Amino acid sequence: MSKKIAVLVRVRQAEALRMAIGLSIQGDRVDVFIMGQELDVDDPAVALNLEMLAEIGVPVISHISHTFRDSVAVMSTEDIARKLVEYDSVIPY
Repeated sequence: MSKKIAVLVRVRQAEALRMAIGLSIQGDRVDVFIMGQELDVDDPAVALNLEMLAEIGVPVISHISHTFRDSVAVMSTEDIARKLVEYDSVIPY
């Protein structure tokens, strides 16, 4: 039985995105939530991991309107909070 996992990205962005990619390999449902700040897409590791998440179909959601809107959906903080209770595991990073 697959699990629903939410990864909350805050400080260690490249590592959090890499971890989300790895978690998706087992067939679990993984969603990524960018919290508190925009992603540092000038960091090559962040940009590469974000591209990989888009390729494998992992949703990336933020409460901030990002400059790279094609790969990040926008959701209010309140809606994100309501959605997080649906997950089996929430991993803050």
